[in-house]
Amino acid sequence: MKEFQLIQQIQQGLSVSAADNLQSGVILGIGDDAAVVEVPAGRHLVAATDTLNAGVHFPVATLPFDIAYKCLAVNLSDMAAMGAIPRWALLSLSLPEAGQQWVMSFIDGFNSLANNHGVVLIGGDTTHGPLSVSLTALGLVKPGMQLVRHGAKPGDLLVVSGTVGGAARVLDLLQQDADSQAGGDLKDRRLLDRPVPRVELGQCLPGYATSCIDISDGLLADLGHVLAASSCGASIVLEKLPGDEILNGLENHLKWNYQLSGGDDYELLFTLPPEHREMLNTWSHRSAVELSIIGQIEEQPGIRCTTLTGERFDPQQAGFEHFQKNDEPHGTR
Repeated sequence: MKEFQLIQQIQQGLSVSAADNLQSGVILGIGDDAAVVEVPAGRHLVAATDTLNAGVHFPVATLPFDIAYKCLAVNLSDMAAMGAIPRWALLSLSLPEAGQQWVMSFIDGFNSLANNHGVVLIGGDTTHGPLSVSLTALGLVKPGMQLVRHGAKPGDLLVVSGTVGGAARVLDLLQQDADSQAGGDLKDRRLLDRPVPRVELGQCLPGYATSCIDISDGLLADLGHVLAASSCGASIVLEKLPGDEILNGLENHLKWNYQLSGGDDYELLFTLPPEHREMLNTWSHRSAVELSIIGQIEEQPGIRCTTLTGERFDPQQAGFEHFQKNDEPHGTR
């Protein structure tokens, strides 16, 4: 398929009708040199961008449906971490070859998530090259109501949504044995390939949570960003970390390393003043996700991970980093 045929196929598969465009605030969508959208009065525009490269952010053999789903999901997770309502997206796609079946599967994966959140693709770019997907998500937030990283205070509860560590475990199983039952099972592969962006939860938190971040590079690494921005520290109780069934049966030190350092979970990690603790049940029910208090914010810098009996645990590494040295441990993220 040639470039303009590829663009036309994407446009037909991902564009919406003129009537839907007007309803979604799109003045000009795909087809011009740039898109034009209408930002409603009394709202600020929120923008987030992520690039996913084959062999770095997803295994090379990942299905095109899942690649498209994940490229949108990780951006919607950023929207959720800001408390924003996602509205529009821009897609840049690099392909070694443009097979029609591959492109149709990619379109189906994108639509499967975009339609659930009312996200409209309004433009982008296509090019020939190594498999890489870049997506920019645009959303809306009320002025002054965006969630931030720098507001955590000593005494705040440390809360995480869903479970952590499962995606990293699936990735390890895939890398150890491509035919592994756990790595190949659709239910478990979803932890890695189809993370659930906590958009509804993110919109519950403004006005209550003092800080928020999504977990992409590992719980400790991303918590570290919050603590650095907020000039404080934190303590974590290891037994309170929520884990998926795929971690069952592992020795504690292995399970805790996955949960603390694994990454690719795309859950929300936020801090909450104790007086708002009763809201957790309401938010959990409204957004259909479990919320776990895993520790608290402290004045002393650093992160202390301990068991219920007070035993200290030091993980093997804090999380994934793209530009680490060649002799340091790393994986696909």
